[in-house]
Amino acid sequence: MKPSPARERLPSGLSARAVAAYLRGFRADFVISEISYMLRLLQGKSMLDRRKNFISGEWTASSCDHAIDVINPATELAVARIADGTREDVEQAVRAARLAFPSWSMTSSEDRIIRLRQLRSIYERRLEEMAQAISEEVGAPMRMSRRDQAPSGLEEIDACIEILQRFKFEELASDGGNTDLIVYEPIGVCGLITPWNWPISQVSRKVFPALACGCTVVLKPSEIAPLSSLLVAEMIDEAGFPAGVFNLVNGRGETVGAAISSHPGVDMISFTGSTRAGVAVSQSAASTVKRVTLELGGKSPNILFADCNVEEAVTRGIRMCFGNSGQSCNAPTRMLVERSIFDRVVKLATAEAEKVKVGNPAQDGDHIGPVVSQAQFDRIQNLLRVGRSSSRSRRARSPRGHRQGVFRSANRFR
Repeated sequence: MKPSPARERLPSGLSARAVAAYLRGFRADFVISEISYMLRLLQGKSMLDRRKNFISGEWTASSCDHAIDVINPATELAVARIADGTREDVEQAVRAARLAFPSWSMTSSEDRIIRLRQLRSIYERRLEEMAQAISEEVGAPMRMSRRDQAPSGLEEIDACIEILQRFKFEELASDGGNTDLIVYEPIGVCGLITPWNWPISQVSRKVFPALACGCTVVLKPSEIAPLSSLLVAEMIDEAGFPAGVFNLVNGRGETVGAAISSHPGVDMISFTGSTRAGVAVSQSAASTVKRVTLELGGKSPNILFADCNVEEAVTRGIRMCFGNSGQSCNAPTRMLVERSIFDRVVKLATAEAEKVKVGNPAQDGDHIGPVVSQAQFDRIQNLLRVGRSSSRSRRARSPRGHRQGVFRSANRFR
């Protein structure tokens, strides 16, 4: 990464006194970023410079010089810098998508299948890179990243190809007296906003079906986990999709996300994330009466009755709850239990929770990794305090089992 002008003034010695003198006077977020940069230098590692958006088939500089650091939650060090995108960046991306839509929407299913197969071949070749990127950006253990996270993109491409091969975009419908021709057409420009917890799974479920249908895309991945999406952009480019069919703008929800959802040139918004953000997206999209699909937060329960296979149900529920460090939208975080088996379920749940190990994502194993960020860690800590005050009993371990990284052990409340 090319040093910033400030880094060109970096003292030759990295003593505590020299570093403190160098950093004095800079704003807090810059200081944190520079400390992270220095620590990576000491470890012999470089920070990826990904401060360009992918617009109209080219890597394009943002209209703003501000950047966002991507933090590896296992080390709490910045591993990359991305653009802190702007409304102007979104305007450029939407314009590219609109220009590309007329020709892309008229391509045949066969043509789009060829592109998707090329994309699949590239994705499969770079599967290990995808697994590494996901592990770095969200702290997913490498075994899980290789087995579950990264392959989800391949699975979605396969599904799109299979459906596209048999889907009829035109069909005749008759009620006896009249015959109608039903035509399924691409919606237009799709604005897609994705979360961090299953980064490539969520991106794949939005981007690949949209491209398969003949739509063009403006993607805003989570600023917490954008590295996997940047890889997808490289793959789509290599697969030969025409310029403007796929566009990616990095940035924050309140700027880039809001600009996409309110833009009159975007025909549809698909958003996955919190209920609060989903409300904001809906309100922002309302003025242009665009189509909106939302997948928002929830609190998934297990319901256990006495006639179920109790041991199997509890074991499965606990494992699903703590998988991905408990950061899945379908994680069954509650057990609603019939009174007659309650005490047995508590014992089984406690025993299973004790088996959940927390470890370094880079190491092989069935352990879970850190939570995704300090903000998420603090939120969990607050919820634990609420749990302690409202529960009759609890099972908890120390908040952090590691000297570095935002790790959180398994907890059970009764």
